[in-house]
Amino acid sequence: MSDKCKKNAIRIFEEQKVRAVWDDEKEKWWFSVIDIIMVLTESENPRHYWTVLKGRLKNEGNETVTNCERLKLLAIDGKMRLTDVADTEQILRLIQSIPSKKAEPFKLWLAMVGSERMDEMIDPELSIERAIQNYQRLGYSENWINQRIKSIEVRKALTDEWHKSGVRQGEEYATLTDLMSKTWSGMSTGEYKRFKGLKKENLRDNMTNTELILNMLSEVATTDISVVRQPQGFPESTIVAREGAKAAKAARIQLEKSIGKSVVSPLNAKNLGQLTLKDGEGNA
Repeated sequence: MSDKCKKNAIRIFEEQKVRAVWDDEKEKWWFSVIDIIMVLTESENPRHYWTVLKGRLKNEGNETVTNCERLKLLAIDGKMRLTDVADTEQILRLIQSIPSKKAEPFKLWLAMVGSERMDEMIDPELSIERAIQNYQRLGYSENWINQRIKSIEVRKALTDEWHKSGVRQGEEYATLTDLMSKTWSGMSTGEYKRFKGLKKENLRDNMTNTELILNMLSEVATTDISVVRQPQGFPESTIVAREGAKAAKAARIQLEKSIGKSVVSPLNAKNLGQLTLKDGEGNA
């Protein structure tokens, strides 16, 4: 499956995230097997659970389920790593092998996800509306949601520019993202997540309004500089990414001087709603 026909996404089932990839060529979803096992079993070690289950199914001759594709998905450490994925048909067969009270609700969820994707292909605005609904269901404020949706648009513009410059999707995208994060915030993506007490969660989904805005400034500046400079390949794009992120670093330093405290916050999604205007973060 070529990178051009893959679209990584996060789907929400009962407030739990399931990594997924949409395949334009085959017009179907591929879901992370590990994430689905986590949802169905609530196992503390879903990877081990899958290893044991896969071995048993192979011994039983059930290769329909175990012959999984392997695609690069965003891992806990912020890197794009190969992981087992399965399509809807395989997932339905897998569910039959896992005793779970969530089996039936999950089957309905799978059908809904497939239907939603077809609707979104006809009307792309629906994907934005559903993202807003997901964030609302998870308890985020309207102000924060507006910033987050804007940040998705900004990120897409940046990755489009990287693609034009010949930067390879996956490891090179992740390396540039790490570089920009380190430059403006002082922490790589992995360090930033640990600072906030995160593991598998998306870093941007756990940023305050101010952090989102500074991160967007870093990405907007990098995109604008890239459009003017037209770097070719990863090394030249690295120089541009660092320069763009320095604009956000300068803004962060100036703001911190004005308010007398760091704007890089340990707060995450669990306590973002506790912020007040008095805290200096607005209605985050």
